[in-house]
Amino acid sequence: MTTNKDEWVSLRHAAEVLGVHPATVRNWANEGKLPSRLTAGGHRRFLLSDLERMIHTTSELPPLEVQVIIQNALGSTRMGVGDDDISSTEWHKAMSENTRNQMRQQGRNVLEGIRSYLAAGAPDRLLITAINLGKGYAEALSKDGLTLPQATRGFFYFSGFVVNAILTWSELAQPRNSIEWATLLRQVNNFTNAMLLSIVEYYEEE
Repeated sequence: MTTNKDEWVSLRHAAEVLGVHPATVRNWANEGKLPSRLTAGGHRRFLLSDLERMIHTTSELPPLEVQVIIQNALGSTRMGVGDDDISSTEWHKAMSENTRNQMRQQGRNVLEGIRSYLAAGAPDRLLITAINLGKGYAEALSKDGLTLPQATRGFFYFSGFVVNAILTWSELAQPRNSIEWATLLRQVNNFTNAMLLSIVEYYEEE
């Protein structure tokens, strides 16, 4: 089946072609990254040729599954932070309120770092992001007097949400090649392991 590259398609169709959420396509259009036009009714339309060009020239095209996984992990983290179980842990009680606020933002930075890493094909060069995030995490916790074991327990608590989100999504999504899911999980582990090693190295240098 042939496609007409001069065809104008809807926002939802464009999202399906690019493999991203419609909100992402809308944001790209608003930022001028993706050409579009408005119909008389105010609806966006996109040229198929522009969509194909973006697919071949950008590294910011994560699979739709990745976006859902990241949002799922972020939501689970928010709920977990308010749980009584975490409030009673030794490592959580040792943190100041200011550091807890920092960790909430840090969690969002980690998820965005993972998203960008996966979107680019998980190249080793982008693990520097994980290394810097791990250093920032360790620096903030060490200032509050947390030990390496305490910092590690906290890290495992939050990184577990990401892994669980991937496993949950793989159970709910339509059946796909198991190799793809294994690759995704391995890539996420590479990122989180780089963070963990950075945390350990920071404490060892103190």
